Amino acid sequence: MMDLKAGIYIKSTAALNGSFFEHTTILIVEHNEAGSLGFVTDKPFEKSLHELIEFKHSKPFPLMDGGPVDREHIFVLHKRPDLIEGGKEISNGLYLGGNMEQVIKAINTKAADEQEIQVFIGYCGWDLGELEAELAEGSWIFI
Repeated sequence: MMDLKAGIYIKSTAALNGSFFEHTTILIVEHNEAGSLGFVTDKPFEKSLHELIEFKHSKPFPLMDGGPVDREHIFVLHKRPDLIEGGKEISNGLYLGGNMEQVIKAINTKAADEQEIQVFIGYCGWDLGELEAELAEGSWIFI
């Protein structure tokens, strides 16, 4: 079995059918003594970034439904630390967060695309030991 750590992907199994997590893939971005945090990477949100009032001046850009926790906030994953300052490297050149004004500028000027920036509403969170228990019971598999 793989180690649970930032930068790995897990996929839901049939055990989660009928839930928010049915047919989802999650990127784990943090795993420590407090627990785990990740984002659903394959579930589009019903609105685009520019349809949110605070980003109405943004160009159309897809939003992803990152998870059921904290759906009042936007979260960013990107591969462009040269354009976006302040992000925390997760693994292999992938960064979490950063200067949101620079994110919007990169989107609006098309300096970066959907392959380099993903914007999420919400996230997935587990307390210490919860995700490990869900993996052990077969709700998730490593991919």
